[in-house]
Amino acid sequence: MKIKVLGPLNVEVNGISVVPTAGKPRQILALLALYPGRVVPVPTLMEEIWGTHLPQSALTTLQTYILQLRRRLGTAMGPDAPGSAKDVLATRYGGYLLQVPAEAVDVRAYERLVAEGQQAFEDGEDARLAKCLREALDLWEGPALVDVRVGPILDIEVMRLEESRLVARERRIDADLRLGRHIELIAELTDLIARHPQHEGLHSQAMVALYRSGRQASALDVYRRMRQRLIDELGVEPSPQLQRLHQAMLAVDPRLDVTSGPRRSSTFDLYAA
Repeated sequence: MKIKVLGPLNVEVNGISVVPTAGKPRQILALLALYPGRVVPVPTLMEEIWGTHLPQSALTTLQTYILQLRRRLGTAMGPDAPGSAKDVLATRYGGYLLQVPAEAVDVRAYERLVAEGQQAFEDGEDARLAKCLREALDLWEGPALVDVRVGPILDIEVMRLEESRLVARERRIDADLRLGRHIELIAELTDLIARHPQHEGLHSQAMVALYRSGRQASALDVYRRMRQRLIDELGVEPSPQLQRLHQAMLAVDPRLDVTSGPRRSSTFDLYAA
């Protein structure tokens, strides 16, 4: 079985998709896929599907959805499979679980690569850090569970995954900046600050990439536009870190140079108090 949640939901057995078209069984499959080998309690599944307004037939309806999923699994597994669909989508006291290896799910591979990247960071190996995080991010094929109607439980999981994705991307960009890849990052960062117009960390990275590429005026313009946006929309000034980064660029601070700055520091933390 191969399971993908980092993008459209895709669950294949022997190359055959078992993802239902109906919304609620699709939600159940997505939630089970996020926790391979772990029991998802019946109340959690019900809350995902119906929220706090459970119909009287909630338990019976949930059991029907599980039966539908097992039928799709059984068809894809074929008559000669060593186990049955009940062995894969198993019933346990109080809930259900997908009995599949964790490595069958793309999110587990993503988390493993992120952990390897963190170890590379702690070891001071920026090239390995960038490589691990790039491989982790390459597993994404779009927003998490982009084609699944999410309820309250999946909504939290999707937000968690998307935040993890953004943090991983920031850390990879920081590593690339420390490796001197500023010019190559400009297009990516231009896209990111347009998508996250109030994200100061990404703006600091864009400023540094432009500055180190000989585009001081463009770097200062990124700051000016973000400052104006924060004032207009929130009535606040940029953080002290970003203000100090801006002043450092005006003063041509040598710490901004890739060969002079602290090698392990992020661009945003470079001017932290």
